[in-house]
Amino acid sequence: MRLGLPAERPTEPPTGYKIAHPMLSQGGTRAGFTGVSLGGALPYGVLDDASCVYGRRHRPPARLCDCGFHCVHDRTAAEALLCTVEHRAAVLLEVSVLGACIRFERGFRYARQRVRTAAVGPCACGARAAALADAGWGRPGWRALAPACAGCVRARTSVSLAGFAGLAGAGLRVSATGGRPSRGGPAGGDVGGVLDGAGAAAGFGVFELVAEAALLQARLDWFQTQLARLGDRGAEGGAES
Repeated sequence: MRLGLPAERPTEPPTGYKIAHPMLSQGGTRAGFTGVSLGGALPYGVLDDASCVYGRRHRPPARLCDCGFHCVHDRTAAEALLCTVEHRAAVLLEVSVLGACIRFERGFRYARQRVRTAAVGPCACGARAAALADAGWGRPGWRALAPACAGCVRARTSVSLAGFAGLAGAGLRVSATGGRPSRGGPAGGDVGGVLDGAGAAAGFGVFELVAEAALLQARLDWFQTQLARLGDRGAEGGAES
């Protein structure tokens, strides 16, 4: 006789924690995440179903496979993963575990999830993040993003934290954590927001608009610096001739 584990029927979806890289679609119209290990080649949305990374036709999470979404029970355990060099640019996610799941000692493997919050760490320069900017790598059709302060965004493809939340949809909340206050932007805090269906800023609040203005100002300052350099070079060339 084969004995199975007792079936769990929680009254509400369990909460889990994981880290992931934020992603922006090639056209800039969608936002999502990709994992840092198994399944990292398959970007997923805020509300999404898992698929088998090996291409098998069973429904995740299969007991004899590693497929399905993964998360841990303890937030501190997930935060510890951000200390490694390869995961410094990842963000911390709080998720709701949905559908069929398999419980392990440290976490879950499950079929469906909703990402509720994303905590964005500081920019590589140490300042508090105001945006998510092109990280220099990606997946087919998707750009990976990394935390960036208003001063470090420059001309890179980027989206504000509020803008990312709006593109991701499904009520995602995005916040900046850690880092010193940026000279080019707001001190920080929760700058999550939801855009309307047309992508307009009708749902933006004060924090969201301040973050957008800081990014625009940082880009303007960068372009002005480049123009000044070009002007200086032109003046030097005229003097030599």
